[in-house]
Amino acid sequence: MFIIEWLGSGPLYYTLLGLAGLGALALLAFALGMVRYIPNERIGVVEKLWSLRGSVQAGLLAMQGEAGFQPALRRGGFHFFPPLQYRVHIHPMVSVTQGKLGYVFARDGIDLPAGQTLASNAQVSDFLDVRGFLAGGGQKGPQRKILREGTHIINPALFVVMTEESTYALNMDAQERAYYERMRELLDERAGFSPVVIKESRGAHESDQLAIVTVQDGPALARDELLAPDVGDAHNSFQEPERFLEAGGRRGRQERVLVEGTYYINRLFATVEFIAKTIIPVGFVGVVVSYTGRKGEDTSGSEYSHGELVEGGCRGVWRDPLMPGKYAFNTYAGKIELVPTTNFVLMWQSGESGSSFDSNLREITLITKDAFEPQLPLSVVVHIDYRKAPMVVQRFGNVKQLVEQTLDPMVSSYFKNVSQTRTFIELIQSRSELQTNASHDMRERFLAYSLEFQEVLIGTPKPQAGDHKIESIMAQLRDRQIAREQVETFAQKEIAANKQRELNEAEKRAEKQAELTASLVDISIKENHGSANVKAAEKKRQEIEALAQADRFRQEAEGQGRAAAIRSVGEAEGAAIQAKSDALQGEGADKQLMQTVMLRLAEAFETAKVPLVPQIQLGGGADANAFSTLLGLMGALKARELGSE
Repeated sequence: MFIIEWLGSGPLYYTLLGLAGLGALALLAFALGMVRYIPNERIGVVEKLWSLRGSVQAGLLAMQGEAGFQPALRRGGFHFFPPLQYRVHIHPMVSVTQGKLGYVFARDGIDLPAGQTLASNAQVSDFLDVRGFLAGGGQKGPQRKILREGTHIINPALFVVMTEESTYALNMDAQERAYYERMRELLDERAGFSPVVIKESRGAHESDQLAIVTVQDGPALARDELLAPDVGDAHNSFQEPERFLEAGGRRGRQERVLVEGTYYINRLFATVEFIAKTIIPVGFVGVVVSYTGRKGEDTSGSEYSHGELVEGGCRGVWRDPLMPGKYAFNTYAGKIELVPTTNFVLMWQSGESGSSFDSNLREITLITKDAFEPQLPLSVVVHIDYRKAPMVVQRFGNVKQLVEQTLDPMVSSYFKNVSQTRTFIELIQSRSELQTNASHDMRERFLAYSLEFQEVLIGTPKPQAGDHKIESIMAQLRDRQIAREQVETFAQKEIAANKQRELNEAEKRAEKQAELTASLVDISIKENHGSANVKAAEKKRQEIEALAQADRFRQEAEGQGRAAAIRSVGEAEGAAIQAKSDALQGEGADKQLMQTVMLRLAEAFETAKVPLVPQIQLGGGADANAFSTLLGLMGALKARELGSE
């Protein structure tokens, strides 16, 4: 009142009074719902409270002006409505984060037919035009089309939009809220708010991956089909469900896989499973055993009776193996058996392994001719021709089954048969022969299984656990060998001693080499002289023989006359000799003896320079005795001579 009185009745008074009236009218209009303000970053959903046309008879939205939620939205700004007839629900716009996906659920529309999982968007795909969506036959439920990043003006009265951050909806009851919570959990489980990203391997700890796609919508698979056949590239790698179904795609696990890249796939339409790519290393080939595809013709030939080999893309074992490399192979469509093309070793030895195929092989237990039961370790080197790898897989399944079910019994049986013809000692001593024979015998057997036998390596037989008899035999063999070695050692030592003696003699001979050389020269000279003398004597002898022969011829020529003269001379000489002999007998002999003795004594006294008559008379001694003896001897001779007279 004070302010009014102060202002009085001037122009300002009337101005303020007008403004107050306008404010009161605005408040009244807002209270009556006649004016609503909508911020620019939000939308307004108009709800008609009453209408002369009544309420909605079918569906969720009032398409004919009935009371209820209206299909048209209001954007930012002031909007005017008749009083007490409309209510405006302010709601945020749908925002999908960049690189993420948003899922749309229609709360109204045509019910889904039996067997259909998601609402079709083949005819109606615009979620902004509610009237067009419902009039065009849009289906209720989760939609096949997804929302990409950005802001979308969508009526939350008809559509529920679910993003990673929030769920955009209007007036949901408890039951409906529980349903969408379950859907969110399902999408989180499938990582449905993020695109499918397949990265290339960039490190040692990462492996190249591919994605196996399983479609959850569309016609079911035909009978006996495990995977849905590939329908081409029209569906843009399952990112356009409607085109996929139009091309004849079926629900279920797909034969086509996804490789490196980013794919915006509706996870309610299709799920993905990551698996590693198939790598065929160098030294191997991959034999494909396909579970899907058409029935192919057998290409193995009439001589091969162990199964069929078909061309690539057919069901069965493919005729042509895959070469070393990396393949985006769908492991649900088949399997790839790795077959080594380089030489690999199979070891029959516990705790040892030469390849990945012999982990279950053990030493072969033998029975020898003398009832010993040793265990024989051995190794076999095998090669598989890569062109025959499909035959091996078709016949045995894989290389490991080939080894365990065929090669192990065959090799074991062969060596058991051989061991029964030899004693334990013979088995040890003839290992080289046994190895050579086994290499020859098993080569043909391996060829029967499409294998190339390279070599067999036989180890030393060893006893079983707790068997000490074989060790006793081995100890005896070792002792026997040690004895042989000792004998050989002693023989070698003897040879070494002889060599040492020869060496010593050679060294001494070398030291006396000059003397030996001189003596050898002297001997050689003397031998030469002797040879010359021998030759001279021989020549002299020849001359004498020649002269004698000539003389004999001469004597024969002279005749018998001279023979008589010679005989007369001989007879005269004989008479003289007879006379001389008579003179030496009797006194003549004694005189001759005396003369000889005296001559020898005189020579002795002369040599010793002893006087015949001693100068000093000794009472006795050697000189007196010698002289007396001499005188006695001469006296005896004289007396004998006198007595004879």
